[in-house]
Amino acid sequence: MIVQRPSSERGQSAASGRDSRHAFSFGGHYDPQWMGFGPLRVLNEDRLDPGAGFDTARHANMELLAFVVSGELTHEDAIGGNGVVRTGELQWLSAGHGAEHAERNASVAEPLHLLQLWIQPSRLNHEPAYARRAAAPADARGWTLLASGDGADGSLAIRQDVRVLQVRLDRGEAAEVAMDPSRLYWVQVVEGEATANDGIPLRPGDALGVHDEAGTLRLTGASDGRALILLLDLPQ
Repeated sequence: MIVQRPSSERGQSAASGRDSRHAFSFGGHYDPQWMGFGPLRVLNEDRLDPGAGFDTARHANMELLAFVVSGELTHEDAIGGNGVVRTGELQWLSAGHGAEHAERNASVAEPLHLLQLWIQPSRLNHEPAYARRAAAPADARGWTLLASGDGADGSLAIRQDVRVLQVRLDRGEAAEVAMDPSRLYWVQVVEGEATANDGIPLRPGDALGVHDEAGTLRLTGASDGRALILLLDLPQ
């Protein structure tokens, strides 16, 4: 089954130079029909004004991923993972048994656009850990593996049986996903437009959740600029 999650139906919150869209219930936004998707519990799209950010907070037993769409993100935590995450890079903080962290737009002049993905780990109370993955080459074709449970192909080795991939598609260019009905798949359009299976239009912020589905999911670029799409391959 393929379930559509249009951008316009996401939750919204705004505070202190920050505008956020929530695919699932988060903070003050509660939607009982969208509490998560398998171990994926949070998928927020955030836009931060220069200097705006997220104050220090403590989290535990959650894999926290931040994908910078454009701009620069400053990260600080209590385990030595301080640094700047730039356009196209992916940050991983495994909160483990508990970790404090804070993020902020590193620029005093330019906005920041990022996605936050929170995934339940496969086991509780790990030691906290932090890492970053460099941006995929701008001319990369086909799927690029950004994060996985085993760290394959230079991806971030996160603590769950999840694969996070990205693809960029020109108009008419296609990428396929061979689906296993025992797995879940979440497709998130970050930039540009695409179609799924030649019939479902997808615009920036739109998403698809796929479960109990076999066969092939085909994504085709449908905009003049390259579409950027993230795919999460998840356990049930």
